[in-house]
Amino acid sequence: MSIRVFAVNPGSTSTKIALFEDEKCLFSKNVAHDAAELAKYSDMPAQLPYRRDMILRLLEENGVTLEGVDVFVGRGGGLVNIEGGVYDINETVLEHARTCANGVVHPATLGPQLADEFARRFGGKAMVVNPPDTDELQDLARMTGIKGVYRTVHLHALNLKETAIHHSKEIGKRYEDCNYIVCHIGGGISVSAHRKGKMVDGNDIVGGEGPMAPTRCGSVPVYGLLDYMEREHADIKALRNLATRTGGFVNHIGISDAVELTRRAAEGDRYAEMLWNTMIYQIEKAIGAMAAVLHGKVDGILLGGGMVHNPDLVRQITETCGWIAPVTAYPGEFEMEAMAAGAIRVLKGEEALKTYTGEKVFEAFDFAR
Repeated sequence: MSIRVFAVNPGSTSTKIALFEDEKCLFSKNVAHDAAELAKYSDMPAQLPYRRDMILRLLEENGVTLEGVDVFVGRGGGLVNIEGGVYDINETVLEHARTCANGVVHPATLGPQLADEFARRFGGKAMVVNPPDTDELQDLARMTGIKGVYRTVHLHALNLKETAIHHSKEIGKRYEDCNYIVCHIGGGISVSAHRKGKMVDGNDIVGGEGPMAPTRCGSVPVYGLLDYMEREHADIKALRNLATRTGGFVNHIGISDAVELTRRAAEGDRYAEMLWNTMIYQIEKAIGAMAAVLHGKVDGILLGGGMVHNPDLVRQITETCGWIAPVTAYPGEFEMEAMAAGAIRVLKGEEALKTYTGEKVFEAFDFAR
């Protein structure tokens, strides 16, 4: 018997929706939202009826019904750091999504709320799959050189883990039996180490770690950052923006489009060429670091994300890192497919459905308190 899944992924000015029957996508659409209309709402939860009604209106216009859907899956924004997996949407999930319990105010917090509303209206279950704050770090990856400051990770967990699961099936193995270095290379860049089904290390793309990206500064020397603050009279808000919005290509030459950057580089712009190659160099360094995390026992290096469409990027990484393990490219993003696949695995009994308790998997080491 086939399984029908409806996935909903709210973004800043749009909401992606997709209806699946098993792995086949029957309908997908990016529902655009007018920025001026969104600005009328006092906070993120207040946008819920507006986005819900727009989705339902668009479905009706296209003759798509949600009757008979088995599972509604929403992007799991707002949830605290938890182990990866598929979670039932319960009252704790909804409360944490509404209040942004992880401290990040993002439209993805509307994902669980929309999935829950649709499930209540049309029947079926409601779930989230590998939320943004998925945290499976090994203990050695957590401590820093400052007491009370611990490493955490904000990664493209949904894409990273689904890419690893998909690749494992491609080669006839189980994700839980393999070691991978998985990269998501897009507007943000995640480089992660996966050991036997757990994402045991990676960079914090919100906290300013890892490779430079189109809109992110990546790792920067502390003293250099302090000098920058004094020279530019930069405040804390400006520094946070450098980590997530105004760093990287944007800070250097005012663009975030990698296609435009590589075009300029091909036309002889040495600044653009250096930025492009520096970003790739930093990705390669991060891959090497993750290889050390896995003690050199790596079954594959997997590349996903929008920039992986660029053959030069794949070529450079393959030439530099191919000695570690075979490099496989999966261009693009698979968030909608990943959400559907997680729900399907649960309904087929291939993966256990987890319960979200709201308890963080890590806050501090007992001996350091």
